[in-house]
Amino acid sequence: MSKPYKEFEPKWIKEPAPKNSYRSIFRWGDPNFVKYPKESLYKLMKEKFNMTDEDFKQYDGYLGFDEVKLDKPCELDKVHIDALKKIAGDEFVTIDDYSRLSVAYGKTGYDALRLREKRVDCVPDVVVYPDTTEQIEQIVAYCTKHSIPLYVYGGGSSVTRGVEPTKGGISLDMRLRYNKVLSFNEIDQTITVQTGMSGPQLEEALQNAPKLFGAKRAYTCGHFPQSFEYSSVGGWVVTRGAGQNSTYYGCITDIVMGQKYATPIGTIQTSHYPREATGPNLNQIMMGGEGAFGILTEVTLKVFRWMPENRRRFSYIFKNWEIAQEAAREMMQCEAGFSSVFRLSDPEETSLMLHLYNVDETPLQRIFEIRGYKDMERCLFLGFTDGERGYSRNVAKNIKKIARKYGGMSLTSYVTKSWEKGRFNDPYLRDTLMDFGVITDTLECTVNWSNMAQVHRDVRKVCHKLPNTIVTTHMSHCYPQGANLYFIFITRMNEAEKFKEYHSSILDAIQKSGASMSHHHGIGKMFAPWLEGQLGRKEFGVFKALKNYFDPDYNMNPGGTIGLDLKEEEKRFLKEGID
Repeated sequence: MSKPYKEFEPKWIKEPAPKNSYRSIFRWGDPNFVKYPKESLYKLMKEKFNMTDEDFKQYDGYLGFDEVKLDKPCELDKVHIDALKKIAGDEFVTIDDYSRLSVAYGKTGYDALRLREKRVDCVPDVVVYPDTTEQIEQIVAYCTKHSIPLYVYGGGSSVTRGVEPTKGGISLDMRLRYNKVLSFNEIDQTITVQTGMSGPQLEEALQNAPKLFGAKRAYTCGHFPQSFEYSSVGGWVVTRGAGQNSTYYGCITDIVMGQKYATPIGTIQTSHYPREATGPNLNQIMMGGEGAFGILTEVTLKVFRWMPENRRRFSYIFKNWEIAQEAAREMMQCEAGFSSVFRLSDPEETSLMLHLYNVDETPLQRIFEIRGYKDMERCLFLGFTDGERGYSRNVAKNIKKIARKYGGMSLTSYVTKSWEKGRFNDPYLRDTLMDFGVITDTLECTVNWSNMAQVHRDVRKVCHKLPNTIVTTHMSHCYPQGANLYFIFITRMNEAEKFKEYHSSILDAIQKSGASMSHHHGIGKMFAPWLEGQLGRKEFGVFKALKNYFDPDYNMNPGGTIGLDLKEEEKRFLKEGID
């Protein structure tokens, strides 16, 4: 942390989560890493949530230090377990309680709160750790023959209940063994990997390409979601994910060159060409299926030259949200190239970020006041460029020119560097706060520039209906035609069903506003009731047709994934004109 507390400091839990404990499952990431609010941020939260030091002298609820023990025995017949062991190996098939619970939930607040209530709604009967594509193909064929539900657990960072095994059955845990590079092609600038490979494993391979593959230079995939350290390549693809550098490198849908799936009807292999006019694009059709059509086994990705020495960082402060939006739109539409990270925070997020990234402890705070950049009106814009040296410099130059035109004051690279330090470890704050009954979670959607202000206003209004709640919003993953709006709420809450009710009210607001239900988090089982209402009944019928073609018996990720097997009464149609 930046500085020791001068006054009262809560007794933050700083020791690692015990092995095989509930806490080791519901907390984020590295069990040995802890992050907690600095003192000024702690004071800001107390003020916002009407809390006092007394509220932070004792923990609010279950902390999860005890060993996982379930009252849900494996219900899969021994003959099936023996068959799985024959495919994957005896030591790579397990029915122990901890392993089963460790792949049952993702990382949405609903998951964390249920686990903190020791509420286990469902677990797989068996966990299998595959090693090869052939093993997965055999398991899919076996599950199809015997009508056994089959789920996949990649990195476990889903915030849409995408991995939840609501029907029991088998879960494939890809983390242990299914993470190898299959081929590297420097001529085409592509890499083919197994889908359990994590972000750090992928980047380590690419940035060490000269040593590992005899390449002429280092490379990068350019895909860096906030979940980067604990998400998998397969998870990125099946949810149509996006990284924080997507404005330059593209979302995963732009980076994927080819895919291979093990489906109930056999192996599906897409092509690997940069462009084709051979009917509908099968690569795009398969992406976003979230395991409902089959298991993604191999992915070929574009790679890019790794040139961090050419990076140009910038940050600016604008006087209000309206001006900041206009400046951002001009930056994206001026046709002078795109920066890599492009992030604009609204006034409420700006206030929080200036605390989080220590700007409130610098002389800048006084300068803001003198120059009329008022708290809860000003907007923080930050990012950096990537690419060839001249390109990178020119993009930064044009961003600076446009920022000045719209009254933006430069904060140099200081804020951006602070953001970079926390870009992958900010999620650890959630666990620390939840120990005291404060929860934070996220929702995001896609908007056009023309309806951005309206969606921002309408969704935030619903978020703020819950009293004493911080609701921050930033624009990211930007395009000449629009952007992603990313909403973060922080509030006092420790009951799973109250969370689900509040979360659903925000999804209602997003659909009613006319925005896309998700830009990059995917749909899973949590957002699924809204999907048909957004797309339209006839349009959603295309997804149903694909499901019926690939998996007519509904054994692949069943239980509501992308709405494919929901009952009619479970769906939410909130827009007019849906038929």
